[in-house]
Amino acid sequence: MDRLDAIRLFVRVVERGSFSAVAREAGVGQSAVSKQIAALEAHLGAQLMRRTSRSMTLTDAGQVFYESALRLVDEFDAAESLIGHGQSAPSGLVRVTVAPVFGRLYIVPRLPEFFARYPDISIELTGSGRNINLIEEGVDLAIRNGELADSSMIVRRIAMAPFATVATPAYLELRGTPHTPADLVAHACLIFAPHHEPLPWEFRDGSRTVLHHPRSNFRTADAEQIRAAVLADLGLAHGPLWALAPEIDSGALRVVLAEYAPGPLAISAVHPGGRRLPTKVRVFIDFLVETLADNPAVTGQLS
Repeated sequence: MDRLDAIRLFVRVVERGSFSAVAREAGVGQSAVSKQIAALEAHLGAQLMRRTSRSMTLTDAGQVFYESALRLVDEFDAAESLIGHGQSAPSGLVRVTVAPVFGRLYIVPRLPEFFARYPDISIELTGSGRNINLIEEGVDLAIRNGELADSSMIVRRIAMAPFATVATPAYLELRGTPHTPADLVAHACLIFAPHHEPLPWEFRDGSRTVLHHPRSNFRTADAEQIRAAVLADLGLAHGPLWALAPEIDSGALRVVLAEYAPGPLAISAVHPGGRRLPTKVRVFIDFLVETLADNPAVTGQLS
């Protein structure tokens, strides 16, 4: 391993805060990572890290070197990309975390097209709706729904998805069709409760926002289970159109209260700030923007 590789390894250990995690990523033993960092310290003549069995912290010298190393690695990657532009295709593994339903419906089916364009890139999808620390988890990119507040992340909006309130024809025949949000008090409204906190249903009545607090004997933190429950005639569901689009298009679900639908939900690509975006990640984000732009399930133009 040359000195630049050792510097990359040092940067990754600082970002992950763990020798063992970086060793797993690199496919080597933890002792190999420790030896490389020790060799780098010996070359520099300074201790960069204080290590215990449970933690790792940077020394003052380590903090200074880390900031310089980060710039060095980014500038080298940028120069390599510039010189290699048009000569070598982007390559490597892109780790992506995404809500399971979104990944299943809108990412996995388009991967053959992506791989045809970029055969040297591999995609690792982790199905998770929870917000995770991308750096600590070793994730390159997260696909998130809704507004995001973490200022340390770089956010690129890739789509704006409409909301829909739906039920099966059988449920509506049995319980009737609601015509205003106020009518929902007489209906079973399936409860989506991430972190055990039920989310209110938002509607727009002219310029006014109307909130309905759903009530039913079913609740879940899993959007896939909401889809299963509404298809099982358990009640009405309220969520982003993309999660329900195939069933709406087929007639298995009907949209109600369309004139009260709230504003669209942002779908964003999120990656850690402070570093140049690797080409392999950038082209994957560009591909998502392209494929979602003409997808009727995201634009709301269902047949």
